[in-house]
Formats: sequence, C-alpha cells, structure tokens
Amino acid sequence: MPTAPFPAPRAAAAPSGHTVAIDIGGTKIAGALVHPDGTMTATTRRPTPRGVDGDGVMAAVAEVVAELSESPLWASAVRCGIGSAGPVDASRGTVSPVNIGAWREFPVQERVVAELAAHGADLPTVLAGDGVAMTAAEHWLGAARGHANALCMVVSTGVGGGLILNNQLHPGPTGNAGHIGHISVAFDGEPCVCGGRGCVESIASGTAIARWALEQGWTPSDAAPDTASGTASGTAGGGGDATAAGVAAAAAAGDPIAVAAFDRAGRALAAAIAATATLVETDIAVIGGGVATAGDTLFAPIRRHLAAYATLSFVKDVQVVPAMLGTHAGLIGAAAAATMLLPSSSS
Repeated sequence: MPTAPFPAPRAAAAPSGHTVAIDIGGTKIAGALVHPDGTMTATTRRPTPRGVDGDGVMAAVAEVVAELSESPLWASAVRCGIGSAGPVDASRGTVSPVNIGAWREFPVQERVVAELAAHGADLPTVLAGDGVAMTAAEHWLGAARGHANALCMVVSTGVGGGLILNNQLHPGPTGNAGHIGHISVAFDGEPCVCGGRGCVESIASGTAIARWALEQGWTPSDAAPDTASGTASGTAGGGGDATAAGVAAAAAAGDPIAVAAFDRAGRALAAAIAATATLVETDIAVIGGGVATAGDTLFAPIRRHLAAYATLSFVKDVQVVPAMLGTHAGLIGAAAAATMLLPSSSS
C-alpha cells in the first residue's frame, strides 16, 4: 500500500506577551522590549567596554537591563532572549566572543537571569549566537518569512548562520547548528583559523576577500568608499580602502582582480548553500552582513555558481536573497529565538 505523505510543516504559534531582548556584540550592547508583532519599545544601548575584565563588560549589560526595567511594559515581559557574538555554548549558557576578549566561557545567561530577577522579573531565558538570532529574525519578519526550511547566513568579518527546519529554529545541542562558515568547500584549501582547511569563512568572509585581492596584486583606490562596516582587513601601502568594501567598489568598476575575488567568494558560498540544501532540503538562503551590502557584486556570482552545484531536482530551485532586517536583526532575533525555543512561554 502507498505510504502516507509527510505532514505539512507546522508554523510557529504567534507569540504573546513582551520579550526582553538583549543583543551583545563587539561594539555595542543593546536591549529592547519586543512586542508580539515585532515592534520594539524602550530601546537602549551602551558601547561594549574596552580595557575591562569580564565583570566590567557585564556591568554594561546590567545597565541595559536596569534601563529596560524602568519601562511601564516591564511587568508584561514573559521571556528573555540573549543574542551574542560567538562562539557560544547554549547548553552551558556561556560565551567566548572573538571580539570581546574579556569574556571566555563567561556565564552570560546565568548572569542575565540574576539581573532580571534583581529587577523583579523571573523569566525563562534563552541564549543564541548571533547567526542563530539573525535566522530567527529573518524567519519571523524578514526574507525567510513563509519558508518552512531556510538557511540564513551572516557574511562579514566571519561567516555564520542558522537553520529553520519544519518552521522551527534548529540551533543544535550547543547552539551552533548551521554554522556554515566552517563547512569545508576546498579539499586542498588553505588552513582556517578554526583548525580546518578550505572553510567557507577562509574564502568568503570580508577579511578573506580583501586579503586574497591584495595577495593577487589588487591596489586599493583612494576613491573607493568604505560602505560595508565590519569587513576591515587592515590597510595597504598607498592609501585607499583595503577592506572588502573597497574590493566591492573596485569590482563594480570592473577591476579584474576585484571581480575575481568576489567570484571566488560567491563560488564558495554557492557550494555551501547547495550542500546544505541537499542535506536538509532548505529552499531559500538568506544572506546578510556587511559583505552582503555589495549587492549584485556578491549575489550574481553566488547565483551563477549555484546553478552548477544545486542540480538535483529537489534543490535546483533554491533561492538566494538578501536579508531584510539589517541592524534590527540582533534585537528582533534575540526575541524571536526566545519565542521559538521557549514554546511554553508563547502559548
């Protein structure tokens, strides 16, 4: 007898109540109360402290929580989401952000829970890496909305990401599932900082794009604008913008080395997108981050190479689109991750 078809994926229930959202990055620590429709109230931010110990960084997080607690809506908060630069270990509630040297295996979730309680809010709390948070945001309100199975990526100084499977956020046991930047796409590629070889990040990050272009003899132009923050890789002699933004500007003007640098990055990203789609049947890849602001300079080679990698019937129609939420993705994503990973708090 024929087998029954798989059930249709179930959409996540609409959230109820407000969510305390905290977004922790290398330059800023932000907070907001996020409404069930995704709008934000009482948004606040502090610069990420430099030259301090772990408690000094945490003091800025505590200030953000304290300011949020002054909102009239504080009493209606029912959950808390923390989005942080990684690496993260959500199973232990710890973070070791590359760009926050004072935090190594820092128990940020436990410390935030204590701060919430100190201000009268005993809330269930979730920790998510920034790539996972961005994925939750784009599925809730952005470019992946309406897609039951999606890969979302952040392409900046590094390459991170996350997965939506069957309409559910899939962070994995430690919160690192979907970390596409450390999939190997070049068997004989150069060593990656992670210890692997030929990783997507070692080819397609903003840092890698600029480094490769410089190694091939590209010379930054003084006229190249710095339009993609977060992609710096240092400067070269002679001045000009020696970042991925500078390479993107040169590629748009037809510089052959710059064009080749983005073609190489696009091919690496296409191979990883096709591999992910083949493995778990995602039908869309959403790409955000500073490098994605290059627009078609990045997206055109991705789509061109994808046609050669995604050839099976069930992956050949995978879409590649830019992220929609931009700078709001961190806070919205922290709230979305909490809503999706704490289902009992949204019932």
